[in-house]
Amino acid sequence: MSEVSVSFRVDFSPDCAVGPGKIALLEHIDSSGSLSEAARELKMSYRRAWLLLEDLNTSFQQPVAQMSVGGRGGGGAALTAFGSELVASYRTLEAHIRKRAQTAFPATALANPTNSRARVGRRRLTKAKR
Repeated sequence: MSEVSVSFRVDFSPDCAVGPGKIALLEHIDSSGSLSEAARELKMSYRRAWLLLEDLNTSFQQPVAQMSVGGRGGGGAALTAFGSELVASYRTLEAHIRKRAQTAFPATALANPTNSRARVGRRRLTKAKR
């Protein structure tokens, strides 16, 4: 059976959500120990990464990451226990959803692999002027 891709967001409140982008940022912070390195790896600006992390840190009752100030040894970032738990919970839910999606959509219903998204993007979506 072909692999089904699932993308989702978890809304904790109207002002607090976690999705693939924020989880990826947390995972890269965890692996690199640096917000700036995580931003580079994800090809996003440092400012964007900082704003996402700040949003996460203030959206929950506990911070998801701790930042240390730069200096001679350099700064850094590390996930808190809560941040690690949040990532693990998200990835566990993602695995369950992916497994359910694979059973809900049998191989016969999957998209044609030769049908490129680029081809769809070139289609005219508006009526031609006459």
